Amino acid sequence: MIDNKKDIQKWWAENPMTYGETHGQVDFKEGSYEMGTGEFFDRIDQEFYSWNTPLHIDKPFDKIFPYEKYYGKNVLEIGCGLGTMLMNWAKNGAICTGVDLNPTSIDQSKKRFTIHGLTADIRLEDANHLPFEDNSFDYVWSWGVLHHSPNLDLSIKELFRVLKPGGGFGIMLYNRKSFYQWYMTDYVEGFLHRELNFLTPLELNSRYGDGHREEGNPHTWPVTKKEGLDLLKPFSKESNVRILGTDLDCVLNLMTPGVSAFIPKPIIQAFARRWGWSLWFHGTKNI
Repeated sequence: MIDNKKDIQKWWAENPMTYGETHGQVDFKEGSYEMGTGEFFDRIDQEFYSWNTPLHIDKPFDKIFPYEKYYGKNVLEIGCGLGTMLMNWAKNGAICTGVDLNPTSIDQSKKRFTIHGLTADIRLEDANHLPFEDNSFDYVWSWGVLHHSPNLDLSIKELFRVLKPGGGFGIMLYNRKSFYQWYMTDYVEGFLHRELNFLTPLELNSRYGDGHREEGNPHTWPVTKKEGLDLLKPFSKESNVRILGTDLDCVLNLMTPGVSAFIPKPIIQAFARRWGWSLWFHGTKNI
């Protein structure tokens, strides 16, 4: 597995997160869509929202995003992908900036905003070297992106550099102590398929992370709660972590086909709160 930023940029440009049947493609069960069209954006949003149903109350992701608090404020998304979350912040009145390492995401996000008549500053940038002045933003977030960076600590440092003192943040990183990790990656691939005989743990996670049907991606390294909180300590005394666990239904179905449907929802939810795949680190920057 090659751990090179240019390889990471190239892979994600060729395999953007479309939420389709095949990673990076626009094929869904009912058919394919043309990238950059309103129908395409509507369809990927529908899929993305359905993956994260527990995080919506009245608006998409309003269970974790404080839209009202940052109305009219400057917000930044690091790793904006195809622009779904950034669009929701813009619709809720924030002054939006989005950056991503790959040009496909930038091109598609700009097309999305044009279609919806929204404005944002969307740029091709590296999370390790953000082009903004210190203390530029009131809120900064990143969703499922920075665990793909070989320099996670530097990305975190940059995030807090551009965040104003007292500003809010949210960072979603994959959870290394999750059902998905233990069962799909460590047990099925690492143990049963003997992949750890010739792959390092980093290579195993990258090979069977995003794009696993397409031979994996250049870099994926999930974190533990402690590792994430330790990275935040120098910048935030008021940081917390929440396990989202929106993936657990799928994992249990793979573990116990035909049986998981009979497991009571409260039990699944209890497991999800402890061993879900997504860690949501959030809080405020030190003043």
